[in-house]
Amino acid sequence: MQTDTLAPEPSPETLELLNSRFAEKSVQTAGGVQCYREAGTPGADGMAIVLLHGIGSGAGSWLHAALKLAERARVVAWDAPGYGNSARLAPASPGAEDYAGQLDQMLDALGIDRCVLVGHSLGTLMATAYAHDLGKQRVARLVLLSPTRGYGNPALAERQEAVRAERLRTLEQVGIAGMARTRPAKMLSSEPSAEALAWVRWNMERLDTAGYRQAIEMLCNADMAAYAPAAMPVEVHSGDQDTVTIPANCRAIAEMFGAPYGSIAVAGHACHIERPEAVAAILEGAHAAAIAGATPR
Repeated sequence: MQTDTLAPEPSPETLELLNSRFAEKSVQTAGGVQCYREAGTPGADGMAIVLLHGIGSGAGSWLHAALKLAERARVVAWDAPGYGNSARLAPASPGAEDYAGQLDQMLDALGIDRCVLVGHSLGTLMATAYAHDLGKQRVARLVLLSPTRGYGNPALAERQEAVRAERLRTLEQVGIAGMARTRPAKMLSSEPSAEALAWVRWNMERLDTAGYRQAIEMLCNADMAAYAPAAMPVEVHSGDQDTVTIPANCRAIAEMFGAPYGSIAVAGHACHIERPEAVAAILEGAHAAAIAGATPR
């Protein structure tokens, strides 16, 4: 069983790679400053890959997977509203639709007309909300990694309050810094590498307390069932050692969308950090299928 251990710091080489090849950028939208990281260049097909991170992470978490994809496509990873230097959303208790609206503004500003939209964990709620409504014409394919259904179903009211209370209590007791030092092992497999632990920590350290509180509210308000089925092909993947969004629950979400499910070997919840090569291969396949207009099998 995993126990909390102090996560190491990332290497100077990793930080240099981030700054030189996946640097933070920003664009002004009606909703405020929106930050993102970008790699690669648009192909003749114009099909971008857009990456949405989870609740305890940020755009930088996609570094290694994004660089592997950069030779094939334009890759854009956002810092969700309230993350990094992105402006927070106006509502104190936003819904997934509020994040989807800001995503739409960012994609407009960046001139992205067609994309494979990829969500990880909490980002899957944002991605499915966007693909269900505003993004129906823009999203060619939807990829859900370690998805969460959310706790907005009235039948989960008791669980919703327990999740909200536990997360807010942890935030109050140890703060962002304490979470970043001790929680990364929970996000990874049973024998994580020092590099993966460090990269989970680095991204978690950069959480904004108010933005994180908003994200907790969205997690508790949203129900992915409201966004299924989607209007485009969907595929679902998760780590075989994910103890946060366990494989059985991820399979159930795949069934809800009528989508195929794939298991990523030797990976915990933060599969894109722990197994960037495997995740990049999945996204390369999704990108190729989106260009070809294929349906997942």
